Amino acid sequence: MVEDFEVVIIGAGMSGLGMAARLKEAGRHAFTILEKADSLGGTWRENTYPGAACDVQSHLYWYSFGEQPDWTRTYAGQPEILRNLERFAASHRLAEHIRFGVEVTHATWSDDDGSWLLRTSRGERLRARVLITAWGQLDRPAWARVEGVDSFAGTQVHTARWPEDLDVTGKRVACVGSAASAVQLVPAIADATERLTVFQRSPNYLLPRQDRALPDEERAALLAEPERYTALREGLYRERDGWAAGLRDDGNPVRDEFRRVAGEHLAAQVADGQLRERLTPDYAFGCKRVLISDDYYPALSRDNVELVTEPIARIEPEGVRTTDGRRYDVDVIVHATGFQPLDRTGGVEIVGRDLLTLREAWKEGPEAYLGVAVHGFPNMFMLYGPNTNLGHHSILFMVECQIAYVLQALGSLDSGRDRTLDVLSEVQRRYNEELRRDLAGTAFAAGCGSWYTTGDGRVVNNWSSSIEAYRERTAVFTERDYAG
Repeated sequence: MVEDFEVVIIGAGMSGLGMAARLKEAGRHAFTILEKADSLGGTWRENTYPGAACDVQSHLYWYSFGEQPDWTRTYAGQPEILRNLERFAASHRLAEHIRFGVEVTHATWSDDDGSWLLRTSRGERLRARVLITAWGQLDRPAWARVEGVDSFAGTQVHTARWPEDLDVTGKRVACVGSAASAVQLVPAIADATERLTVFQRSPNYLLPRQDRALPDEERAALLAEPERYTALREGLYRERDGWAAGLRDDGNPVRDEFRRVAGEHLAAQVADGQLRERLTPDYAFGCKRVLISDDYYPALSRDNVELVTEPIARIEPEGVRTTDGRRYDVDVIVHATGFQPLDRTGGVEIVGRDLLTLREAWKEGPEAYLGVAVHGFPNMFMLYGPNTNLGHHSILFMVECQIAYVLQALGSLDSGRDRTLDVLSEVQRRYNEELRRDLAGTAFAAGCGSWYTTGDGRVVNNWSSSIEAYRERTAVFTERDYAG
């Protein structure tokens, strides 16, 4: 038996939930969300490691519609974000649309009936006129590719798969990686461990976080005066969108100021000159993800914490051996090694027109029109697709632009039951050529080997400019960009 829906959304994270809520607001109820896990939340369900938090201010990291959360900190932690997502889903009555524990394995387009046929790991079959992917960019953990990784006799975990019962108290811990998740994890566990060894491949630019708890009276005032809440949010939005200039080529004052602040932050928090030198990046500011923390540098200065910059040669049963021959004996290895951003198919085999798979279409690297539509895959729209990641702001504003665009596309499809929308190949090509030219002038293309790029240096994850520029570009759905 095949179940029919107007729209099927894959993923019940922030993008999928936001899309679902807006569908209901528009009076579109013939949809379902398929979620492979047993609960909602996406990133904020998966990343439960100690210290996990958002690196965008709480009042920016939320949808622009619906009730605003009563945030308790300027930068919310994972438990609070997940609780607010659960409240959001409840207030919009989304549970009745979500199917948990349903993993989509295949999605195949049929020109015969103008629909997508989806198959799940449980053998279910669903048909949808429109397929919306909302599985994000950072959903598949990347483990360190090191010789002997399977030989370790102790406990090995990834930050995105942190066991609920893992206690590192009194243990010798190795943290492999020193980027976004590590700068949160290391300060959170350093005090509890007997010894914590951090293996750094390259240093990062680190800016002050300036996180603080929000007093009850401040929170009450924000909730009681919506205009005050709006003014705070809009002020933060404008400030951060101006930061996009700091990710352009060298020589602009915004970038110079950020580099100065990062240098002063390092100098103020790390007294040891040798340690400070090993924590100083030798690449362009913004080429890799810029991090924020008030307590990472102090954690590295603790007596029981050691920063190792010698490359890892292999992992052995007793611990980690570096290329200088030294072995670091540990009880637990934590892989703070990020995700697989170039595998953007969500683990689903997607087959479009002429049996073209999305994996084959993207063999040279992911690309899409506006980060939303891919030629050869009609009536399929992506949220947080290629080249829509940011280095300066809240991704939710980008996602909301995409949601508004998709809603317009659905309106276009309403004009006829046999209508399909397939972005023209030439439209997609011209857009990506223009985007690549613009990205060439950004720090992302500076050649530091970040996860923003393919092996040949093409930037496939990030947007090149401000959110306002993207909002303007996606504001109007243009039917002539698409064919039936």
